[in-house]
Amino acid sequence: MMRKRYAVCGVSNRALKMFVKPMLSLFQEHTEVVGLLDPDPRRFEVAGEQYPSLKELPCYKPEELEKMIRECRPDVLLIAGRDNTHARYVLAALEHDIDSLVEKPMAAGAEDCQKIIDAEKKSKGRVQVTFNYRYTAIHRRIKEMILQGKVGRITSIDLNWYIDTYHGSSYFRRWNRYREISGGLSIHKASHHFDLVNWWTGQRPEEVFAFGALNYYGPEGPKNPSKKDGRFCQTCDEKDQCIYYRRWNHRTGNAEVKDDHLDLDEARKANFTGYRTDACIFDSDIQIEDTYTATIRYDKGAMLSYSVNFSTPWEGYRVAINGTEGRIESTEYHMPQRIPFPFEEHQTIEYYPLFGSKEIIHVVERPGGHHGADPVLLENVFLGPDPSRDYEIASSSLDGALAVATGEAVWKSVRDRRPYKLRELLTY
Repeated sequence: MMRKRYAVCGVSNRALKMFVKPMLSLFQEHTEVVGLLDPDPRRFEVAGEQYPSLKELPCYKPEELEKMIRECRPDVLLIAGRDNTHARYVLAALEHDIDSLVEKPMAAGAEDCQKIIDAEKKSKGRVQVTFNYRYTAIHRRIKEMILQGKVGRITSIDLNWYIDTYHGSSYFRRWNRYREISGGLSIHKASHHFDLVNWWTGQRPEEVFAFGALNYYGPEGPKNPSKKDGRFCQTCDEKDQCIYYRRWNHRTGNAEVKDDHLDLDEARKANFTGYRTDACIFDSDIQIEDTYTATIRYDKGAMLSYSVNFSTPWEGYRVAINGTEGRIESTEYHMPQRIPFPFEEHQTIEYYPLFGSKEIIHVVERPGGHHGADPVLLENVFLGPDPSRDYEIASSSLDGALAVATGEAVWKSVRDRRPYKLRELLTY
């Protein structure tokens, strides 16, 4: 079997740990890394330090993209840089009839997603988006139950997602706080959730109405020690008065959970040029919301009631899927070491037939990142679809576009105080 040649666009921690590391070990018979591209040359050095075999690879700046494609002759561009860089690299791949494997979100906005959809129609290259939520054992089992007709025709979905004070605040310390880079959290984070619902239901979103606000962060955040701007956690003289910092960092350094977003910042500053993860969560330049509720209507009649909150006491979600034959429920408690109360750690699926007895379904979770999703995703990407799986699991460019357009419709609905039809943002 010939090995596929991969060039990495965006030498991020995600690119190296999630993809390059297993490509160099578990999948080395099927994959070959042939080039690296990033705006920060220090990242090439760090990649070589972590994985010595990368030291010999040619390295390129973003403006040398065409040169990299010409010299390295990749079969696939692996795209895992900042969100606003994704579209440029995907479009370049398609122009050269090259496949692209792109981290979510596919792009930072619907306009770029439209360009990708249009370009793919003219190209021999294909786009795959790595929505890893599809690949967890629980989520695959829910999909299978729906396909088996357990709930009948899906009528409504309730999905409430909770991002705790540790994880949620991290988005407001990093580049994610700028909408032009990340698209906002209704795209950067919630596109994951929207894709999962689209995949479960087999339906396409048509119309969105949403409310949203910046409730916890920014200068008006109720826990802001003062109205100073431009602070950084590492040097801030008020961090002892900041409850978000104190919750996860202690003077003795022996906190039950050390905030690695901050703890690694000094190393990251040494490793990467101009990259910080400790900007103040109460700065006035924050452009995005931290709370959303949305109602979404789908093309085959389903309706989604969705919410996400980026400053909650615990992390996880609650989902309920209702249909003409029954109901599926599940609750996930994420990152057990951060949850400040007793709970049932093993996630189950509760199935309620419309007329009958409740069933509790236990699912064996595979080891690996994101509740065992990552190894399944990697096998699907590098080895091809599992022949025993009789449904599609990989995400296409249209899947990526629908998720991003839904997220954009959410924040635009918040901004303009009106419903948004997806056809206003995307045609396909």
